[in-house]
This record gives sequence, structure tokens and C-alpha cells, in this order.
Amino acid sequence: MSRNLLVRVAVAVPAIAASVVVLWLGGWVLATALALLGVLGTREVYDLARRDGIEPLENLGLAAAAVGPLATFWVKGYADWEPVLYVGALWLLAVMVLAMARGPARRPLSAVAVTVFGSLYASALLAFTIAIRHGPHADAHPRGSVALVLLPLIVTWVCDTSAMAAGTLIGGPKLAPVLSPRKTWAGAVGGLVGGLVAALVYGPLVLDRVALRLDVLQLATVGVVVAVTAQVGDVAESLFKREAGVKDSSSLIPGHGGVLDRLDSLYFVMPASAALFRLFGIA
Repeated sequence: MSRNLLVRVAVAVPAIAASVVVLWLGGWVLATALALLGVLGTREVYDLARRDGIEPLENLGLAAAAVGPLATFWVKGYADWEPVLYVGALWLLAVMVLAMARGPARRPLSAVAVTVFGSLYASALLAFTIAIRHGPHADAHPRGSVALVLLPLIVTWVCDTSAMAAGTLIGGPKLAPVLSPRKTWAGAVGGLVGGLVAALVYGPLVLDRVALRLDVLQLATVGVVVAVTAQVGDVAESLFKREAGVKDSSSLIPGHGGVLDRLDSLYFVMPASAALFRLFGIA
């Protein structure tokens, strides 16, 4: 086993265990953890933009990234979006005023766009985890809510592992050679099959035991949608890194790269999963 793989495993195992604990605790603990990840991911987006000569309004952007998940949980508890909308509007006005103060020479349109996008992409999308964990039945069935939020996470992991294995064993035509040279169509199909199987197994093995049943068609839909969105999210993040000319978004996590590198799939998976679960009437 290579040293890099040992480092990856040594970091991944406690990280997975900590994630399960945070999901179980939920509430402000989960919101705070997501806020921290949102801030770290947003900062990486801004660092990538700086490589292209864009200067984001970093302090305001990081503040929004921190507030996003916390505000999402607050809204879940109080069911009132209006104060959040007002704060969001005031934040956007502040971004515009600061951009005006800088003047036109510092690419204000690009700076404002990156500032807003970074906080939405790296933080707001992750906040959909709270929508799943604290759905309408969370108080009555906390074990079911935890099991439900783990479903897209496990399907994503299995998809990623299956895609890597199929791509390595089979090879063949590249999926997106410009954006992600190592990914192949064989890997994409392998990831899709792996995600589908994982969802179909997870349902009866876990969800049924916590009185949260999805039928075969619903599980298959979750498996396919999560597998596809996970791979799209992975390639989408590669788009930014290719423009910036870097391999990893940062070196924050030993053996894994940056927060964006680890969570890129989930930025697409969690909103898609929350929408599906809402459609199924269970979140």
C-alpha cells in the first residue's frame, strides 16, 4: 500500500466517524459544522479566482458562507424566511457598495460574481443537508432522519469507488478529457451501476429497519440521480481547477486535497436528494 493511500485512509476513517456523530447530533452542531466547511470551501473558490486575477470581496463572502447553514437551521425551527431574505438583500447591497468603493479598475463585475457564487456554491448547497436531516418527521424519528441523510452520502461513496475501479480495470474512451483526463465512460457507467445497487441494498437493509420505507422504484431513482449528479459535480469542480491551472483546490486535507476536492460531488448531490425526498413526501 502506497504512503499516499495510507494517509488518505488515516484521514478518511476518523472523518467518516466524526461525520456520522455530527449527523446524529444534528441541530446547531450540524449547522456549525456545515458553516465551517462552507467557509473553508468558499475560501478555496476565492483562491482559485485570484489565480485568474479576480479579487473577491472575501470578508463579506466568508461571512455569508458562515451564516448560510446557520440561517437554514434557524428557518427550519421557526418557519419564517422573511428575516433571512432581508439579511440576504442587505448583504448583497453591502457587496455592491464595497465593489463601488474599489472602483472600476479592479474588475467589479467579476469580483461581485465570484463573491456571490463562492458562498452559494460551497456553503448554501451544503445546507440542503439540514433540510434532509431536519425534515418534518425528524423529531419523531431521529434515527430515520439520520439514515435518510446517510443514503445519498453512501451512494456517492459507492459511486465514486465503483467509477474508479471500473475506470482502472476497463479504461477506454475518456469522459471529459479536457476537464478530467483520468475519467472514462467505463468509469461513469461503473459508478452509475454501483450507485444504483447501493441504493437498492440500503433501502431494505437500513431504511426498512427504521420505519422509513422507499419502494424499489424510489430507491432506483435515488440511486441513479445521486450517481449522475455526483459525477457531474466532480467534473464541474475540475472545470474551476483547470482554469486556475492547479491539481487540487488546496492542500488542507492530507492525501485528499482541499474541501472542494472532497465535497465537490455533494454540492450537486444534496440539493438533488433533498428535492427527491420532498417529492417522495419523506423530507
